[in-house]
Amino acid sequence: MSFTKRALCGLLTGVALVMGVSSAMAEGANIFVVGGKPDDPFWSIVKRGAEDAGKVVEAQGGSVTWLGPQNYDNLGVDAAELIRQAIDQGADAIVGPDWVPEAMDPAFKQVVDAGIPLVIYNAGGIETADRLGAMNYVGSNDYLSGKAAGTYFAKKDLKNAVCLNTLPGAANIEAFCKGMIDGVTEGGGVASALPLPATSFGSATAVAQALKAHLLQNPDIKAVFAIGNVDTNSAVNGVTQAGKQGQVHVCGMNMDETILNNIKSGTQLCAIDQQGYLQGYLAVSILNGKVNYGLTVPTREILTGPGVIDKSNVDATLEGVKAGAR
Repeated sequence: MSFTKRALCGLLTGVALVMGVSSAMAEGANIFVVGGKPDDPFWSIVKRGAEDAGKVVEAQGGSVTWLGPQNYDNLGVDAAELIRQAIDQGADAIVGPDWVPEAMDPAFKQVVDAGIPLVIYNAGGIETADRLGAMNYVGSNDYLSGKAAGTYFAKKDLKNAVCLNTLPGAANIEAFCKGMIDGVTEGGGVASALPLPATSFGSATAVAQALKAHLLQNPDIKAVFAIGNVDTNSAVNGVTQAGKQGQVHVCGMNMDETILNNIKSGTQLCAIDQQGYLQGYLAVSILNGKVNYGLTVPTREILTGPGVIDKSNVDATLEGVKAGAR
């Protein structure tokens, strides 16, 4: 729906209220959010943020619809189909991550060509948003997120590290690993990536066993970087199975209560926070303001991370987890 039409609806609604007529004719923004699996620990937080922003959307007569894949086996193609579903279902605005550009960019182009406001979030960065014609990018910088972990490793003198890549080919995951490798090497160390089949993502057994084997074959490794909550927990298990607890230290993207308790107890070194709640909340809020009132945010590229969580700030972060926002 265009801003002109939206403004006209607002004017008619105001007239109806003055005349004592029900304002049910008011029509809000129908916003579709493409994200990860709702049962994914990280994406459940992003979804929570989108839904909380959706309370305002619904109060104004609109709706927020979450679309996520059933699994991550064919991520780019499946996500592109979800974007097209949003268009077909009459979306007034769309939020989506650009996980696999070669598969997803044509679908995003259809969004922009249809005149539907678009915000890229979580993966892609402002360069992707500009290339696609999106309003903005909301999220962490994927490369800098990985680099924060690598720099942290180097400062802790953990100068031989490996990045567990369980979604090879996904642009944001590749950026995580590249950043981690660069952070370690710039600190005077060496680092590499260990690509695993996409089916291993979220598989505790597959990740733990693969890491165990890799650590036994490469005894000089001192640090492991994982790209998500579940894989981080699996990495901790893999280190234990390899008999390397206390010798090999784990840091991972995102966190949940289990991960934070691991940091507190010392079984995990750190976590890289990209504040997923804010990604969902801000992206939906920006588009709701755009569709309803023509509002724009002059700050382009709204970064929600990265931040490092370790023993120094884990207690405060746990309070955010208990509230469902971190």
